[in-house]
Amino acid sequence: MKIEADTAAADTADTVLCAVEGRTGVITLNRPRALNALTHPMVLRIAEALTGWERDPGVEQVLIRGAGDRGLCAGGDIRAIHDDAKAGTRASAAFWRDEYRLNAYIARYPKPYVALMDGIVMGGGVGVSAHGSVRVVTGRSRVAMPETGIGFVPDVGGTHLLARAPGLLGTHLALTGSAVGAADALLCGLADHFVPADRLPELTAELAGAPAREVLGRYAADAGPAALAGARGWIDHCYAAGTVEEIVDRLLGYGEPEAKEAAETILAKSPTALKVTLEAVRRAAALGALEPVLEQEFRVSCNALTSPDLVEGIRAQVVDKDRSPRWSPPTLGEVTEQDVARFFAPLAGDGPGIAAG
Repeated sequence: MKIEADTAAADTADTVLCAVEGRTGVITLNRPRALNALTHPMVLRIAEALTGWERDPGVEQVLIRGAGDRGLCAGGDIRAIHDDAKAGTRASAAFWRDEYRLNAYIARYPKPYVALMDGIVMGGGVGVSAHGSVRVVTGRSRVAMPETGIGFVPDVGGTHLLARAPGLLGTHLALTGSAVGAADALLCGLADHFVPADRLPELTAELAGAPAREVLGRYAADAGPAALAGARGWIDHCYAAGTVEEIVDRLLGYGEPEAKEAAETILAKSPTALKVTLEAVRRAAALGALEPVLEQEFRVSCNALTSPDLVEGIRAQVVDKDRSPRWSPPTLGEVTEQDVARFFAPLAGDGPGIAAG
């Protein structure tokens, strides 16, 4: 299936349910069998609903949630991106432009934007939730930017979010692609409140009649200790190294089992994606604001379409599911500075940027 912006409106209405419940505009991502993965028409429908509710004085806040019990959203439709990259067409670039514009819009939305980050929240799911003003995680939450495992680079503003995490926790999560639970999501600044999953129906019902700032106080609870808090010593030391190779060497030599495990996880990822990701996170920290970071991510994502690792990574993880990607080049040492720089090169003929949305 290819991503197409002109998919029938009826299909979009089924995959994104929009309704006003009392004072709250409710968006439900409704592809539970696909873990609510985003398509281009879904992104356009969400943006349309937000625009309408921004102008509607009867809507005081917005809530986004996922259908089913497995998660808010597992990301974008990567099978479609695989087909697009393999065919050498440009549907993914159009999708990303509108998706990243939506991410920026959510970040600056003038009304409270409540995201229920229950269950799996990865990739594009982070983009439609973690830029919101009220972000709720549960005991079932698994939040991640796992792109390096498919030969891609964190996007949807993910490098912005990870660059802002305490110390070098964000760099660790970006390179390993590791998923975190509620307490670590709170620690890393990816979420604001912990609410037990079994209380979400009550919370949602109450939000129909009262502002989130009043309601959440009755539901928010202690998420417990954050595992990453105790790992700051080795993470901040190892990930301060200048290159991915040096980071891996530090992790292997640190003498901490978790550090060795992180090194082994990193070494299974795309060498090219790892080096581009490290550079992208560090550049994002220097850029500061979200929109210029999204502009950078758009360049990186579009340039990744011509990288063999993106097609190969999705093939290995999602299409054939053999979990044995053949990266090109296969080692970190073979990825040159010129190879990395290519991902950040300006794009030609792609029309207005993210900030124009």
